[in-house]
Amino acid sequence: MWPEIDIAKKENRYEIILAGQSVNERIVKEGLDCSVFSLTSLNYLSIHGTSITQIPDDIANLTGLQTLILHSNKLETVNPLFRALEKLKILDLSANDIEELPDIFDYLQNIVIINVSRNRLKTCPLLKKNNKLSVLDLSSNKLTEFTTICNDGLGSLSELKLNLNEIHSIPTEIKLLSSLKVLDVSSNKITIITGNLVDCGKLKDLNLKGNPIADKRLFKLIDQCRTKQVLDYVKQHCPKTATDTEPNVKSKKNIKTNDVAVVHGFKYKINVLHAKDLEVIVSKNVENVRKHILCCVVTDISFNEDSFKKFIQLQNRLHKDICAQRTSATIATHDFKKLSDGNLTYTTLNPEELKLQPLNRANVMTGKDLMLELENQAKVLEKEKKGKTFSGIHKYLHLLEGKTEYPCLLNSNKEVISFPPITNSDISKIEVGSSDILLEVTSNVSITTCRKVLDSLIREMVLLFEKDLNVSQIKINIEGGHKNVYPAKHDLTFEGDKMIQVIRE
Repeated sequence: MWPEIDIAKKENRYEIILAGQSVNERIVKEGLDCSVFSLTSLNYLSIHGTSITQIPDDIANLTGLQTLILHSNKLETVNPLFRALEKLKILDLSANDIEELPDIFDYLQNIVIINVSRNRLKTCPLLKKNNKLSVLDLSSNKLTEFTTICNDGLGSLSELKLNLNEIHSIPTEIKLLSSLKVLDVSSNKITIITGNLVDCGKLKDLNLKGNPIADKRLFKLIDQCRTKQVLDYVKQHCPKTATDTEPNVKSKKNIKTNDVAVVHGFKYKINVLHAKDLEVIVSKNVENVRKHILCCVVTDISFNEDSFKKFIQLQNRLHKDICAQRTSATIATHDFKKLSDGNLTYTTLNPEELKLQPLNRANVMTGKDLMLELENQAKVLEKEKKGKTFSGIHKYLHLLEGKTEYPCLLNSNKEVISFPPITNSDISKIEVGSSDILLEVTSNVSITTCRKVLDSLIREMVLLFEKDLNVSQIKINIEGGHKNVYPAKHDLTFEGDKMIQVIRE
């Protein structure tokens, strides 16, 4: 039994990572140690950067898996017994040699994120019963069309990446993806854009660049303008198919969300205030570490001891559920009044250069020293608990394993206030007396994941405090010119929610 697997078995660990040169040399010499599939307590398994070509049938034993990371291997096929992993939320099969996916996804109805980019797929996977699926990455394959994934069974799909394929057209069925916010079909072979694209009412990030668009004016707009200008042009000049005409659309389209809300009599309000001077500057060096971040400020909060405790419990619950044990996103909260004036910077630092005063500690430490201390604590705690589980912060240490740079958020004095996904700094921690809270969400999955987590957090805050909330936007300025803001126009859209009305300044 390999030492990594032996340790995980003895300590009854929930996570294991098999990667790196040493692991690959063993796989080449003797094959994968299949005893890893006897660790039935696992909920996180990562085997990446190896020459493994297939996953054995024993994978079906890991019925508790929630995250399966198999990127950057030499996989040629996907074992049909993946269908046994019914609790799976995240599946990463990117950067392999897969040509076809078996019909497994009807069984994986808890799946939230699927990444099969950088393979050799010629057809899309069958996805019709995956209503929780939020992010689907099919980029860098050999797809020629994607009609099969444009269906109303994917009601939560908000991000679809299809760039770098051989797609010739956008299907009229695209309108069935009612929650779609991000669509990337850049660098394909699309010549004509369907007018049905404008029926994706939440679409805010559309990338059509690198396609041989026949309409030269539209081609120029795509190259120069933002999504709104492109969609406005598509609406005016690109016809829809006859089957897509809907009665009364014209009479309905001018009804504002706020007017409908007033009619229904909502119990609470979220007031979205325009972004002011504060920005988060995002450095390019986060690209390969933890590249996505969104922030906003919730003002005029009034904690008592009980509500403060429940707010901390809320963050822990979201970390476990929607954040998939911080593997897809991490929430951090800061007392906004403790931050110095000026912009924040999201960047990376060498573990020895990163210095912070960890939450509820008196002294400043380097990132390297903090990680070593936490790893040693984890070993002691697991022995005390007879290897039953990781506890607290220690369960997230594997997320930075092998990283040569650590992500961090700096205040205007260049002090570290956040070290995701591990901890915040004590200098900006929230307390019972805090009233203005900076909410920060980072992700290594997508910006849409950040939006989804913040939407859920803010909604839960309304219900926790049982009062209206004021939410101030914060702009995200990424080196190279790209910008984001939260909450944007299509954020905080709680469809079917009869309790919360969103009013935008």
